[in-house]
Formats: sequence, structure tokens, C-alpha cells
Amino acid sequence: MKKVNVAIMGFGTVGTGVYKVLEKEKKNIEEKEGISLNIAKVYSRHFHYNIPDILKVYSVDDISEDPDIDIVIETIGGIEPTKDLVLQCLNSGKTVVTANKKMIAMYWPELEEAAKKTGAGLYFEASVGAGIPILRTIDDSLQANTISSVEAIINGTTNYILTKMYLEGRDYDDVLREAQELGYAEADPSADVDGYDAMYKLAILASKAFHTRIPIDRIYMEGISGIKKKDIQFASDFGYVIKLLAIARKNGKKIELRVHPAMISKQHPLANVLDSYNAILLNGNAIGDIMVYGRGAGDFPTASAVLSDVIYAAQKTKHKYASFKNNMGELSEELEFNTNWQNPFYIRLDLLERPGVLSKVTKIMGDHNISLNLVMQKGLKKEAATIVFLTYPSNEKDVQAAIQELKLSEVVKKVSAVIRIIED
Repeated sequence: MKKVNVAIMGFGTVGTGVYKVLEKEKKNIEEKEGISLNIAKVYSRHFHYNIPDILKVYSVDDISEDPDIDIVIETIGGIEPTKDLVLQCLNSGKTVVTANKKMIAMYWPELEEAAKKTGAGLYFEASVGAGIPILRTIDDSLQANTISSVEAIINGTTNYILTKMYLEGRDYDDVLREAQELGYAEADPSADVDGYDAMYKLAILASKAFHTRIPIDRIYMEGISGIKKKDIQFASDFGYVIKLLAIARKNGKKIELRVHPAMISKQHPLANVLDSYNAILLNGNAIGDIMVYGRGAGDFPTASAVLSDVIYAAQKTKHKYASFKNNMGELSEELEFNTNWQNPFYIRLDLLERPGVLSKVTKIMGDHNISLNLVMQKGLKKEAATIVFLTYPSNEKDVQAAIQELKLSEVVKKVSAVIRIIED
């Protein structure tokens, strides 16, 4: 039986999850895969979970310079000093398995170049969707497909918040506090609620799906902090639910990439992905639509994907790397990034209650080529009226120009919400 020595670098929630799962499943892995995974060393500043002292190391040098270590599992997270420590291991010829989506999204080319020089492997299945096997599904099961679109819920924190707001009629701030108390959201939740986490994951996912490197600065990003309880209710009345979606589409040479709240039909495959669950919907020209669903975060789901990569890497005599151009700062000259996508919009305005106000607003929209599908007034409050508009499919840039003009209009008290509607 092949014996593989593994080191864990970082021993927080995910690192201890990997350790626990491997302890429990070690014999099953040996029986099913013919590989004996042996945890040889664990690097951390602090050890909150009891492990044998002989495994503990306090310098990454003890891992990178040990000729008996085959695979290093990185679970520290963040960029600094993590990237340098990963490079240290790769430069020493150690295969690295990581769940670090930010590091991969930003520095994949640099890390892969280091791996190539020593023949080491670089694996990161757990960086997108935690335990959901999506990246290897694209690499190893959908090779005969040209993938044209990705629509995904890939942040469990925001999905939990929006689910509670929808099902329980609660305010954003109230549910966010609960999510923090339950450990779904960090004390500083900005990485999740502002869309950064989903953006990093989409960069990796779209790169795999479209077979070209996608840098994060090409992705439009908008978070959920502006979503109000009344928007959730209006959406439901119109037959929609609101989700934070990561969307990537490719049509010929044109690619569009965006992370933002969106209204989707209650019949949409992603509409009933609730709580902290994630789901990824792909469309391939041969297979059609395919969706994978599961826990998108947590110690054991992430450990599942990490150990899947470890086993996969251990079975390789030669590691595979990206087969597309994967260089820092270089993009395929054939690509055209589209930022003027088209879809219907939900727009909620607070207007001053004066004669002719509505006609002034609709004129501004008409001047920007926006056709209105529905106009609805929802009562008066302190001499202001709440007006909700649903538009027909409109160009992004036309809507944004109209919104800027509306904000400056004397009859508009507040542009309260602008949410895109995804109809397909």
C-alpha cells in the first residue's frame, strides 16, 4: 500500500476539521483507494485541539525541509504570510492542497509557476463551494462540453441572511447579528456581505469553466447590505426571491462577470437553495443544464474537498496544470469583457408627493431607453410616495445613467433600491 506523508499548515477550524475527518476515515480511505495517509506534522501558532506533541511544529521550515513530507495542506487562509509559506513549500517540491480562494483568485499564476518548476502539484477544489465537487467536475467530467454560463450561490452567509429575511420577514441587521452569533458571519462581515468572497470564487470557477484566466478586477461586484425587508416582500409579491448570485456568461469572445443581488423566479433551480447551502448551475453545449448542491462552508464539508484533493494528488505520478494561458497580468487577446449586460430591473423610489412627479420620473427613464413593464404606488409617508418600477430588459449603462439623473432630480427624495432581475 502506498504511504503518503501529509503536513497540515494552519490548525484553526478547517485544519482541525481535516485532522478529525482523516482520523475517522483513514481505514476507509485505505480500503477504497489503496493509499495510507499519514499526518506527519502540523504547523500552527496555537493548538486548540489536542494532538500528539510529536506532530507539532512551530516553523514551516520543519515542513518544507523535511524530505519525507509529500503533501502540504494549507488551511491558514488570507494572503500574508500564507502565500510566501505556500511558495516556500512549492519551491521545495511539496505538493500543496489549499482551500484559500482569495490567494488562488489573486495569485494562481505565480503559485502554479512555482509548482511547475519543481514538478509539485497545486490543488484547490475546496476553494469554491467547500465540499461541493465542482472544479474537478469541470476538469474531469465535462471535458466534452463548451460551457456557456454559470449561475451560482457560492456564499453561505449571504444566502442564510436572505433566506431568513424571506421566510421570517426579518430585517437585514437583525439577521446579520444572528448569523454572527451562530458563527455563519465574521465580526467584520464585509468579505461576505459586500460580495468579495463570491467574487474570488467566481474568478476561479469562471476560469475553469471558460478555459481562460479571469482576474478579479474584471468582475462587477455589489453586496446585499442595501436589501430591505420591503424589497424581499415586493419580490415575493411579483413571484421572485432575492439571492446573491455569481454570474458568468460567455458568448463567442464576449464574457460577462458579475456578483450582485438578483431577483429570480420562484421556479428557478436556485430559488429553493436555502440557509447556508450553496449551488452552482452550469450550462454545457452537450450536457445542457447541470446543478451541484451542498454545504458551501464549514469544517467537515471543506475537509471533505481538501482530502479529496490529497487523495487525487497522491495517485498522480505527474501533476496537471492549467492548459490555458495562466500568467499574471496577461489575458487572452481574443476576449472581450462585456459590462453592458441586459436584463429587467426592479427600481424602488421615494418620490415627493406633488402633481406631475410620476411623469417627470418616467420621462427620465424614457430618455435613457428604459421601458416600464409595471408601475406601482405603495402609500404615502411624510409627504413622500413609494413607487416601484419593473422594467423591460434594459442595458446596464442606460439604467445606471438614469439612476444618476434620478438622484439629482428635485422630485426624487431617494433612490431606495435597484435590483436586477434574472429571467433565464
